[in-house]
Amino acid sequence: MPRSLEGIRVIDLSHVLAAPTTTMILADLGAEVIHVEPPHGDDAREFGPFAGKVDKNLSGYFISLNRNKKGIVLNLKHQKAKDILIEMIKKADVVVENFRPTTMRKMKLHFEDLKKINPGIIYCSICGFGHDSLPEYAERPSYDMVAQAYSGLMSITGPEGGPPCRVGSSVGDIISGMQATIGILAALRYREKTGRGQHVDISMIDSLFSTLENAVARFTMHGEIPGPLGGIHPSITPFQGYRTKDGSYIIAAIGTDALFVRYAKVIGRPDLPEDERFKTNPLRTKNRKILNEILDPIMATKTTEEWEVIFEKEGLPYSPINNMKQICEDPHIAYRKMLVEIDQPRVGKMHIASSPIRMTETPGQVYAPAPLLGQHTDEVLKSLLGYSDETIAQLKKEGIINNSY
Repeated sequence: MPRSLEGIRVIDLSHVLAAPTTTMILADLGAEVIHVEPPHGDDAREFGPFAGKVDKNLSGYFISLNRNKKGIVLNLKHQKAKDILIEMIKKADVVVENFRPTTMRKMKLHFEDLKKINPGIIYCSICGFGHDSLPEYAERPSYDMVAQAYSGLMSITGPEGGPPCRVGSSVGDIISGMQATIGILAALRYREKTGRGQHVDISMIDSLFSTLENAVARFTMHGEIPGPLGGIHPSITPFQGYRTKDGSYIIAAIGTDALFVRYAKVIGRPDLPEDERFKTNPLRTKNRKILNEILDPIMATKTTEEWEVIFEKEGLPYSPINNMKQICEDPHIAYRKMLVEIDQPRVGKMHIASSPIRMTETPGQVYAPAPLLGQHTDEVLKSLLGYSDETIAQLKKEGIINNSY
C-alpha cells in the first residue's frame, strides 16, 4: 500500500513521549524515521510494563511509541559521532528533538546551525515553555505533569470540590506531539512552494492551554475562575455519568433542548422539559443539583445495559464508561483494527494501539516493530552514508557507535 510521507526522511533525536509521539505519527504515515539513541538508549526503554525481565529491549512503553522506526546508536559525546549525525541531517527533511533549548545550541545542532548545512531542513523542537520564551523560563525542565499543572488543565480536572487531578493519560506530551506533527506537515507544504525550511517551536504549556476552550472563555468574558467538576460539563446539562443499578456508570450526553425532551420521555418524566427550572440548557445548568436530585434515583433503577438498549432505540448520545479490559475487547475497536498484533524481536507476538488516521488511499498503519537498541546502525551507515564494513568496525572500536542489542 502506498504511504503519504514516503520519501520523507526524519532524524529523530527524541526521548520518552512528546517528540516520539510526533515521529511515531510520521512513521505511521510512511516517513523513514531514524531514531538516534545514546549508548544507554532512550529513557523510555527503562519504563514498564516489561515483557518478562527488566530489559531495555523489552519495554512495552518504548515499543508502543517506536514502531515503524529504524534505530541507531551514536555516542554524541564524541565529535566523530556529531560529524556522522551532521552528514545524516544533510540528507534529511526533518529533525525532531525534545531537549532543553540550550542543549542543542551547546552541541551546535540547533536550527540556526543546521539550516546552514541544509537550508530546507524542518527543525521541530518540543519543550515545556518553548525555545522562544522569557529567559527565566527557557531552561525549566518539564514533564507532562508540569505542563498539566502550569497550563491550568489540572485546576479544572477532578471531582467537584476536590483537589486538582492529573488527567489519566499523558495528554501534555501527546497533544504536544500531535500539534508538532501538524506543524511539520504544514512546514513541508510550505517548503514545497518556497524551498525553505523552518523551525517548528512547540511549547507543552501552549499546547495544553490551547485545549482549554470554554474555561478560558469563562474567565476572559466573565472573570469566572473555573474549578473541577468531575464528570460534569460546565455549561451543558445533563451531560455526565450516572450510577446505574449494577453499580457501573453510563454517560448521558444530552446536548440540546430537543434531546432533553426525548431523554425525559424515555426515563418516564416527560413533564421535566415543561418545568420552568429546566426548559432550556442554561436553566438546567443553573439548576443542575436540583435536576440531578430527580435524575440520580431514576438512573439507578436500571442497569447500564438496560439503559443502553433504551437510549440506542431513542437515538440518544450515550456511552458506558469502559475499563481497559472492556475497550480492548470491544467489537468496534476490533472492527476498526485499532488493536494490532506485531511480532516484536525478543518479545514475540504482542498487541499495541494502531494508528487512528484512516484514509482511503494512504492510511496510517503499523508495518514494522520497534527497533532493538542500535539495531539498524550498520544498515543506516551503509545505505545512507556509504560507509564500508571496515569503517563501521573502526567506529565501533572507538566507541562512536555500537549495536547494544
